[in-house]
Amino acid sequence: MANIIGVRFKKTGKIYFFDPDGKQVDKGKYVIVETSMGMEYGEVVISNRQLPQEKIVAPLKKIIRIATPKDAKQNEENKKQEKEAFKVCEKKIAEHNLNMKLMDVEFKFDKSKILFFFTAEGRIDFRDLVKDLATIYKTRIELRQIGVRDEIKRLGGNGICGRELCCCSFLSNFETVSIKMAKDQKISLNPSKIAGNCGRLMCCLQYEQNVYEDKLKKLPKIGAIVKTAEGDGEVCGVEVLKEIIKVKFKDGDETFFKKFEAKDVKIIKNIENDDDKNENMNKEELKELEKMEELDKKEKNM
Repeated sequence: MANIIGVRFKKTGKIYFFDPDGKQVDKGKYVIVETSMGMEYGEVVISNRQLPQEKIVAPLKKIIRIATPKDAKQNEENKKQEKEAFKVCEKKIAEHNLNMKLMDVEFKFDKSKILFFFTAEGRIDFRDLVKDLATIYKTRIELRQIGVRDEIKRLGGNGICGRELCCCSFLSNFETVSIKMAKDQKISLNPSKIAGNCGRLMCCLQYEQNVYEDKLKKLPKIGAIVKTAEGDGEVCGVEVLKEIIKVKFKDGDETFFKKFEAKDVKIIKNIENDDDKNENMNKEELKELEKMEELDKKEKNM
């Protein structure tokens, strides 16, 4: 077992584990630590805890110290200088006529490096910009291109649910989101309903996906032929979470429908794919969603 504390450097950033070096560090305290990016000032969000060695990435770095009032003051000064650097960088971008949008500036605690985050439609040759910034700040400069999901995470906002965006409140990593998730969950394939503020498929589509996948494995698909207490019929609807099957029967010229629990239905003939039977399918909307999905993949590989 290893004694760890969890440290976060941004409000919704990823939590990193550090060795408290024999100190008791309570949640809400601030610490100075060394990371692969340089020295950082972070908030302790998980106090001293024992974790199995296999759950941590060894070797675990020790904290440098519990932050002092002087460190807190230095951190505040860095925040002020970040705002000034933002204005300077924007001016230099305009001077070099670069087609990029500056989103954020981040000073490492000891000012050993300054990161400038930006968005752009394609690749940008920013070598001259880096030289200018290095001349001004006399330290290492890194320009990092981010995607639209990261852009919205930094800007903030509310989703269509009325709550603060997940990426701004608790999501520390962006998981892959696909059109298949919306199809599995029988959600209308309408971009205006399943796209987030970033113009990409909403992150919340993947929250329940594992449950849907597990249930879909044992449920018949729309169009399947099943045996029921009422006889053989065709599946015309599936309530996945409730595991309820809606079946269509034909009795001569008469057609009627009835719902059954999945356990009371036996599959006689299933089908390979029921995408074409999705009543919410619209070819133009699907094309727009596929474009979103493709852009998302490209941004992940930037």
